Amino acid sequence: MSTTQWAALLTMPVAESRDHIQGPADAPVTLVEYGDYECPYCGAAYPIVKEVQARMGDRLRFVFRNFPITTSHPHAERAAEAAEAAAAQGSFWEMHDALYENQKRLRDEDLHVYAEQVGLDVESFDQELAEHVHAARVREDFMSGVRSGVNGTPTFYVNGTRYDDSYDLDTLLGALEEAASN
Repeated sequence: MSTTQWAALLTMPVAESRDHIQGPADAPVTLVEYGDYECPYCGAAYPIVKEVQARMGDRLRFVFRNFPITTSHPHAERAAEAAEAAAAQGSFWEMHDALYENQKRLRDEDLHVYAEQVGLDVESFDQELAEHVHAARVREDFMSGVRSGVNGTPTFYVNGTRYDDSYDLDTLLGALEEAASN
């Protein structure tokens, strides 16, 4: 007797032109994270992802997409907009790291300080946040996550298929190593 198994697949393919990517395009493994800057589980996953990146080097391409869960994280959407405002100035990853490293401080005044720390044009940054210039981009990420089966954060995809196992270092690294060898 056979059973049908349904795997949640990434509906919006990774694109150099729109996604935030670290690692080479020809890496054998692509890890996509849908994350929320205020989510404590994403905060716990953050150093694990960094370690996985360090260990896998050029064999891993990492992609981050915004998935702010505003019902439980009141500052998450604003933080995601801040990351996108930083991206507009070429500093997405610096802001991404600052947000996760200061997860408990994500009010507007905090975001302003991080913008200064990463060397952004703060006047432009503040104006873009005030006018919600990047809200549509954050929504686009969020909706692509919904269509891909994301129902919490962090949600990871390995080579386009949702990864439903533990994201502790050994388990995640093992899954990525296995994907790299296939």
